[in-house]
Amino acid sequence: MCGIVGYIGNQKASPILINGLIRLEYRGYDSAGISTIEKNSLSIMKDKGRVKNLYQLEGIDSLTGTVGIAHTRWATHGKPSQENAHPHMDNSKTFSVVHNGIIENYHELRKFLIDHGYTFYSQTDTEIIPNLVHYYYSKDTVSDDLKFLRAFQHACSDFKGSYGIEIICKDYPDQMIVTRKDSPLVIGKGEEENYVSSDIPAILSFTRNFYLLNDFEYAVLSRNAISFYDQELQSIAKEVKHIEWNASSAEKDGYEDFMLKEIYEQPTAIRETIGAKFSESSHCVFDELPFTKEYLATLNRIYIIACGTAMHAGLAGKNTFEKLCKISTEVDVASEFRYRNPLVDEKTLCIFISQSGETADTIAALKLCKEKGAKTLAISNVIGSSITREADYSIYTHAGPEIAVASTKAYTSQVMLITILAIYFAEILECNQNVITPLKKEIMELPKKIEETLTLAKSIQDFSKKIYQEKDMFFLGRGIDETVAKEASLKLKEISYIHSESYPAGELKHGPIALIENDMTVISIITEPNLVEKMISNIQEVITRGAKTLVITNQEIDANLFDRMIKIPETSPFLSPILSIIPLQLLSYYISKEKGLDVDKPRNLAKSVTVE
Repeated sequence: MCGIVGYIGNQKASPILINGLIRLEYRGYDSAGISTIEKNSLSIMKDKGRVKNLYQLEGIDSLTGTVGIAHTRWATHGKPSQENAHPHMDNSKTFSVVHNGIIENYHELRKFLIDHGYTFYSQTDTEIIPNLVHYYYSKDTVSDDLKFLRAFQHACSDFKGSYGIEIICKDYPDQMIVTRKDSPLVIGKGEEENYVSSDIPAILSFTRNFYLLNDFEYAVLSRNAISFYDQELQSIAKEVKHIEWNASSAEKDGYEDFMLKEIYEQPTAIRETIGAKFSESSHCVFDELPFTKEYLATLNRIYIIACGTAMHAGLAGKNTFEKLCKISTEVDVASEFRYRNPLVDEKTLCIFISQSGETADTIAALKLCKEKGAKTLAISNVIGSSITREADYSIYTHAGPEIAVASTKAYTSQVMLITILAIYFAEILECNQNVITPLKKEIMELPKKIEETLTLAKSIQDFSKKIYQEKDMFFLGRGIDETVAKEASLKLKEISYIHSESYPAGELKHGPIALIENDMTVISIITEPNLVEKMISNIQEVITRGAKTLVITNQEIDANLFDRMIKIPETSPFLSPILSIIPLQLLSYYISKEKGLDVDKPRNLAKSVTVE
């Protein structure tokens, strides 16, 4: 789950590479480094810590090479250190490599190389890559334009695991070769220059024209051309895709942090995700989905499979699918689902949610479901991502690039798209039209209601100043609100490092209430009209034990019952998870800021979990 960048052109590579790494730092920030070709030899500059440390390295300003690769690391094999930082060279200093992923059989390959006289200087799995390439390169007696590519392809055929790899060679100073398997990699096409990156935003300011590699495909980049090859090194054609994202989408645009910017982008993200999928007077349209009434009627179950925040979006979807479509729906964590021999067959529809489309466990679960004969549907924010290429069908949120590690606009866009998908199914099945018609009206009004909710930020910030030193917090809800409690608790953990738990409020007396102490903060969500009285009773139970209480609600409730009440706009319970989470996203943000923490890059976390 590291970030990689590459450049080949006529400009100095080092500033472009470092700029790309800064935009990819959400993928990892244990260490960083660049490698350029300098007068037919390889130069490597790297250090542990943040990308900005590269600016302090002696000699980095004197680099003049116009071909280079770069890496920002989230450690898997080997502690964060200068030695373990990428790029890595082979013993002969002929090849330099950066790598995102895990080579699972690296112990075996390392032993093979040691037995053949190679020495290793790091603890990483990546260091085997340039040395294995050199092994095959030295055995190839044919010196032609493809010798470099052949050696690289031979090495990659030995790897088990996942990888996105960039490699340069001092003997081929006008080339860069890249490949991927189960790790993200995009190629940006410029004028007499080309770019490589893990994610589109890192190089979006340079180009909007991209090639998307499939697994086991190779690209040989020069300044003026890109050649593509399949696994057997047969030449193939690739179609360039034009990306409409504005380059400023990957910048802060005056906000103090990406997370705050992305919280405030939610009205736009929701509008874009709704798009032209329906109006109040017309049925939903998903041109990319061929589902019929006959097919949907045969389903005995829908599985929604995801990880982390995306799984919480799935929980909101479960409520909507079951109530609108009357189809039994289960939500499962991808890392657990794939190992428990799930009951999946041709009468199961499996929906997979991943913001990046590169989440390793989710992709593996998808492949398992396909093997069992189920139809698979991917929900992602990234066109051409791995999960969308693996799934039978794909639909997209339109949240734009999300840079902060803690997901905000991607989550609400996922809930929105799942809700629209459930309406689409219900209309095909011709059920619950009396519910769907007013729900559509509510959806069209939702972006404005989000804007209204965001005006509550000052009140939320004031409350954060009173509780930011807490060590433990509880989040409570019932029904759909309990799923929001889960997501709110995760946000607080992620960026403030405060221990928090979410519970169904009705479960308090079954154990958790024993933990309630004087002045502990308990945060509750109340948006389901039929559960208001029950929730108030549950909150009273913690108040009598000395808890401070914050309530997020759209119901008519006496604010004097609690220490603080935040009133959000009223909307359908199907949509309330989108509105009710926003004050809690802001609360986590402001608590983290009060504590002086790095909001966008919380410790030990990376944006895309592309390894198990």
